[in-house]
Formats: sequence, structure tokens, C-alpha cells
Amino acid sequence: MRDYYVYIMSNHSRILYTGVTGNLVTRVWKHKHRVYKGFTKKYNIRQLVYYEVTTDVRAAIEREKQIKRWRRSKRVDLIRRMNPTWRDLSDDFD
Repeated sequence: MRDYYVYIMSNHSRILYTGVTGNLVTRVWKHKHRVYKGFTKKYNIRQLVYYEVTTDVRAAIEREKQIKRWRRSKRVDLIRRMNPTWRDLSDDFD
């Protein structure tokens, strides 16, 4: 079974970006190396601050949409529960 990830990335100013992917390590690498044009490149979004995993792609997409609809304060609370210091969780990748 394949895993799908809903993730939140940030920058030094704590601007947030929420996304979904089937390969978290590769997606984070692409954000860090500014492969994608647009929002994440413009705002230098490079820190993985939150993620969750599921084996259901539809559930991952729905969860991403749900999180994107939330107020910023609710997204910040979600991050703080998993990652109170806002450390870059991708530092744990091999």
C-alpha cells in the first residue's frame, strides 16, 4: 500500500504552505531547492513543520482542503501540537 502525506511548510517569517504528496522526501527537497515557481519560491518556503500520513489518496486530498480552509490560528495550533518549536522535521530524513 502506498502512503500519502498532507504537509505544512514554512519560512523564517512563519508564512505557511499546505500541500499533499505521495513522496514527502522528494517534495520537501524540491521546495528546499526552489524547483517550483510560485508561492513557495517567492516566499522562500523551506521548512517542513507538520505532516500526517494516510494510505487513502482521497482522504489526503480532502484533509489538505480542510486545512487550507482553516484560519491561520487553527493551522498554527495544529503545528504546535506536533512540533512546538517549529523545527524543520525534514532534518530527520536520511
